[in-house]
Amino acid sequence: MTARAADRARYDRATAQLDAPVAIVDLDAFDANADDLVRRAGGKPIRVASKSVRCRALLERVLAREGFAGIMSFTLAESLWLARSGFDDVLLAYPSADRAGYAELAADPKLAAAVTVMIDDPAQLDLIDAARAGGSEVVRVCLELDTALTLLGGRVRIGARRSPLHSPAQVAEMARAVARRPGFEVVGIMAYEGHVAGVGDAVAGRPLRSRAVRLMQAAARRELAERRAAVVRAVREVVPDLEFVNGGGTGSVQHTAAEDAVTEIAAGSGLYVPRLFDNYTSFRGRPAALFALPVVRRPGVGVVTVLGGGYPASGAPGADRLPVPYLPEGLRYDPQEGAGEVQTPLLGPVADDLLIGDKVWFRHAKAGELCERFDTLHLVEGDAVTATVPTYRGEGHTFL
Repeated sequence: MTARAADRARYDRATAQLDAPVAIVDLDAFDANADDLVRRAGGKPIRVASKSVRCRALLERVLAREGFAGIMSFTLAESLWLARSGFDDVLLAYPSADRAGYAELAADPKLAAAVTVMIDDPAQLDLIDAARAGGSEVVRVCLELDTALTLLGGRVRIGARRSPLHSPAQVAEMARAVARRPGFEVVGIMAYEGHVAGVGDAVAGRPLRSRAVRLMQAAARRELAERRAAVVRAVREVVPDLEFVNGGGTGSVQHTAAEDAVTEIAAGSGLYVPRLFDNYTSFRGRPAALFALPVVRRPGVGVVTVLGGGYPASGAPGADRLPVPYLPEGLRYDPQEGAGEVQTPLLGPVADDLLIGDKVWFRHAKAGELCERFDTLHLVEGDAVTATVPTYRGEGHTFL
């Protein structure tokens, strides 16, 4: 029996009394992935990206482990909810226009001490001030650095379009703009190199593309390490007691951690290890988050149909954004139908071994987005479900 076949047998036994659709997290794999992230971080703390987890119980589990500290959230409403729930170090990774949320933040000393918001434009400070509604608490802010690699005088850009702050001078000027405004305090810098951390460099069947990605990423790492260090030096001239410099992501943990200027690493997807993280040379994780759909039809030889399945991930549309049939091995989508809204045909000789009611296990393309489809996660240890916990959705929250 292969390792994957053994996992299928365990998951089927663990969920034998549960009707599909059902979602699980294999805690043995989850914990092993957490240990690997800590190893790669080389002693620097890891701030957990909540968008890649979207389950309070699992955020608590990983933050209880040595090597993890703090949360990187994705909306202001989520940040405030987490802070009210007892998480005392929440960095909002994206600028917000949530006026009600800012009013709440500025009026509550506990929330203001626990939550740091992201800015990259003085207009965002104006919005926060206009939303205060009399709240006088100092708002902690983090400045985001654009990490994109620019070539040929800026005519070529590689990297996500995020912050407009690219040079040390621009970031330092933003720090001075904050320092001039009463009611704000710069406490950190964030720089997420998504073109390194979030792009696989070993795509199956694409050797030339993979080599090109590796060359690009090596150049991007060199350029960013030099520029990030210069940014930190420039900002420390304005804010000598800067608390943190955050960088990285699951795919670049060890590279980012090697930079002296970086004080903490961000990562989250590496806990669940969705399918988009199969294509890296820098690490090999264990799939920890899966969902099962039930076989409801057997249309013919070599075909079964499962209920549901159309759970595409965000990003540029493509086949790599679809969940992948994982267990049993050997199933594939019908190219004419793909992952369906309410049913999904699956092809392959192994289909003939599946019976009505059997489970087919899938891996989502991205990490936390799976939790937007399920109210609960069943936590599996060995071949048993040892706990069932709510996702954000199960607690009544869909923040985006």
